[in-house]
Amino acid sequence: MFRLAHMSDVHLGPLPDVSYRDLASKRVVGYINWQRNRRRHMHDAVIDTIVADLKAQAPDHIAVTGDLVNLALDGEIEMARSWLETLGSPQDVSVVPGNHDAYVPGAFGKACRSWAAWMNGDGISHPIDRNSFPYLRVRGNIALIGVSTARATAPFMANGFFREGQAERLGELLAETAKRGLFRVVMIHHPPVRAAVSQHKRLFGIRRFQKVVARHGAELVLHGHSHEPSLYFIGSGSARIPVVGVAAAGQSPGGSHPAAQYNLIDIGGEAGNWQISLTRRGLTGPAIPPADVQAIDLTKASETQGPLVRT
Repeated sequence: MFRLAHMSDVHLGPLPDVSYRDLASKRVVGYINWQRNRRRHMHDAVIDTIVADLKAQAPDHIAVTGDLVNLALDGEIEMARSWLETLGSPQDVSVVPGNHDAYVPGAFGKACRSWAAWMNGDGISHPIDRNSFPYLRVRGNIALIGVSTARATAPFMANGFFREGQAERLGELLAETAKRGLFRVVMIHHPPVRAAVSQHKRLFGIRRFQKVVARHGAELVLHGHSHEPSLYFIGSGSARIPVVGVAAAGQSPGGSHPAAQYNLIDIGGEAGNWQISLTRRGLTGPAIPPADVQAIDLTKASETQGPLVRT
């Protein structure tokens, strides 16, 4: 049995000192949003509680599906690296970037350089950049495939992009790992399904992603971005693939989104007969330790649920 933990949308705080020069960009919008909203609902104490509980579950690997920071300030990116060092060894933690990690032009490259050890594929030693995605890591009989949808966007926009070049590379990795009989987990920040988020936050390339995954197959897709614990399916018949979202890891109780959670996915069996169970753990109220929020047998859910389900 392989136990995979999944968390997302950490949004580490507090913000470091911000200069007027820093705010001469889209960051001014994010800064106002932080002051008015996020700083009241995104708390380091919550993240610390979630991480402590996650580690107590002894996962074999941790997947982090983006948005480690808020405005992608240099100080935030370095703070996120320090946080990743406490979360776990690069061997045991895999990261894909989110839109906040590429908040303004140039930020994506800085995040790639700082977090490279957690975002490179097995045997990769060259510098990480946009063309390094998707990457492949194999742990036991699990293939972890990291996709990037992160790009700087205009103010008030938080879209992701999945373009043809990355689609071709993803198809090659999915085909290769299928031949090896591996359980394929695709990690992506933006939900690759329609209606999961509003238009100004949606992924451009949903159809392209779904086509390549349907053509080559996958066993599980993990995403963040929506700040919602959700379950969708893509594909049809026996090839239906669960697409699992998660609440923001730093979300305190009382906000408009569910309080902080993480996912535990237990994977057993072998190619053609995989067994997958999902347990959501998180906060259920102020000063209450994390607990099981929901348990789903994804093997059975993929056979019985409709094509689009939000939990």
